[in-house]
Amino acid sequence: KFENTYRHWMENIRDWNISRQLLWGQQIPAYYYGDGKEDFVVAETKEEALKLAIKKTNNQELTINHLRQDTDALDTWFSSWLWPISVFDGIRNPENEDINYYYPTNDLVTGPDILFFWVARMIIAGYEYKGEKPFNNVYLTGLVRDKQRRKMSKSLGNSPDALKLIDDYGADGVRVGLLLSSAAGNDLMFDEALCQQGKGFANKIWNAFRLVKGWEVDETIPQPNSSAIAITWLEAKFQKTLVELEDHYGKYRLSDALMATYKLIWDDYASWLLEIVKPAYQQPIDSKTLKSVVAIFEDILKVLHPFMPFLTEEIWQYISERTPEDALIIAKWPESKPINEALISEFEFAQDVVSGIRNIRKEKNIAFKDAIGFYVINNENIANTFDEVIAKLGNLESIEYTNEAVDGALTFRVKSNEYFIPIAGAINVEEEIKKLTDELNYTEGFLKSVQKKLANERFVAGAPEQVIANERNKEADALAKIETLKASLASLQ
Repeated sequence: KFENTYRHWMENIRDWNISRQLLWGQQIPAYYYGDGKEDFVVAETKEEALKLAIKKTNNQELTINHLRQDTDALDTWFSSWLWPISVFDGIRNPENEDINYYYPTNDLVTGPDILFFWVARMIIAGYEYKGEKPFNNVYLTGLVRDKQRRKMSKSLGNSPDALKLIDDYGADGVRVGLLLSSAAGNDLMFDEALCQQGKGFANKIWNAFRLVKGWEVDETIPQPNSSAIAITWLEAKFQKTLVELEDHYGKYRLSDALMATYKLIWDDYASWLLEIVKPAYQQPIDSKTLKSVVAIFEDILKVLHPFMPFLTEEIWQYISERTPEDALIIAKWPESKPINEALISEFEFAQDVVSGIRNIRKEKNIAFKDAIGFYVINNENIANTFDEVIAKLGNLESIEYTNEAVDGALTFRVKSNEYFIPIAGAINVEEEIKKLTDELNYTEGFLKSVQKKLANERFVAGAPEQVIANERNKEADALAKIETLKASLASLQ
């Protein structure tokens, strides 16, 4: 994206006026002893300048009072271009241990607006004074702009008060909010709501921790099968996310790495795992499950730590008593292990089944405390690995496999699998038939409008491929919904 900009600057090098009329900065070490164009010397001190001036002019009567230092300051970039070298005292002491160890470094993080003013000049200085490039990679962040797309600056007065943002949302919340909305190299239109999102994420993590720490443990009860398989699933999902993170970090996609971590915590750990292993109201949890849940949480804190260092370190210290040598900031990164892709895929299918059950409960106002029957036509030949998880999350009396449709039941599909929930006495059948009929009529009308559009040769010939694909997806979804609605009606009539 910025290669052409960099190339333009490097192929059109011009003389550099290094003096600036500033009230701050490094004063130019040039000392004048006359009004002539060449009547000056360059030295570190006035005393050294006097010696050089006397030698240059052969005028033994010159004194320090005859010298006047240039009032201009060096251009900011004139000192900054030496930064990779000067921070390790590599100019005055070019072979010291630090400069030999740290130069060149790996990565430079900066903004694209100073690609030439700083980055290119550091590269030039590196080759000039050290004979090699100062860094291997340059990561260009986006610029934070206001809602009018203006660059934030002191002169415009459009910069938010960073300390107030931290007071309101926490340092980690501000960092996460900005990172989630700023892909590598792209500018960010600042909105305080982004920081609120980061704060909400921090609260989610705290609440998950409080929930786990609040469970009473019973060492005598066995681990439920639903908890055991759920933990095995999340361990596999964690390993898959770990591979994604390594890939994102390797390609400097930091916002993508954060989003992958965000989903692992919010969706997989908090919304699914904790819901599965959570004991019944006022009941204890088995010790084996709790230990595994905490161990997974500790690994999650490790991968989240680069983005939310304060929150994760504090929770890490709360989990158990630790010494400074056990601090999270120096903890070992989780080790990669083989990924059980099949188990992850099976759970994704189970998630769709649970969502289908919850949707029917919500639509038909069936209270969760009321256990319901559940029948499956397993056309997909899906393993029953997560049946106990589905039964717990759906509050099912049982899961029965059948080859025939169940009369008097509501139905839904996941791929080609059909699921039936008997509703005798749970709903008003006549009202449900009317509701389903109205929905069927609407969906059939919608399908006709989509098919009419797809039958229009001019539309198909002129519309973009993505638009055509979207219409075909609408057609497929409508056909599947019509089939499900008809099946539900047939079971009720």
